Amino acid sequence: MTIFEKIVAGDIPAYKVAENDDFLAFLDVFPIAEGHTLVIPKKSTDYIFDIEEQEFIGLHLFAKKVALAIDKVIPCARVGSAVVGLEVPHAHIHLIPINEIGDISFQKEKLQLSSTKMQEIANSISEAFSQL
Repeated sequence: MTIFEKIVAGDIPAYKVAENDDFLAFLDVFPIAEGHTLVIPKKSTDYIFDIEEQEFIGLHLFAKKVALAIDKVIPCARVGSAVVGLEVPHAHIHLIPINEIGDISFQKEKLQLSSTKMQEIANSISEAFSQL
């Protein structure tokens, strides 16, 4: 069972920002920017391009709504999107607030934010998401 499956099952806590029956979005606990969010299908598939077509479309539409919510509450020029797929064997999309191209580099030092700050960010994104 992957860490993402454990989050979906509720076995591991997460800073959730949005959820529906099929998808979940939560803050990355090793963010490269404030508001760095992971969007996953609840159904586990290792490789994003192995996801069934309708689920793939649904995942991206859900990620779009999450990105719009992030953009409303995190000061940034854009919300960048990246799929790497090497860190956890469960398809996921990174949504990262950016101001320049280098901001989306996974080689950057990870931020260390307090749990209080992470919860504040998650709550603000969640609130913006619910208003879309």
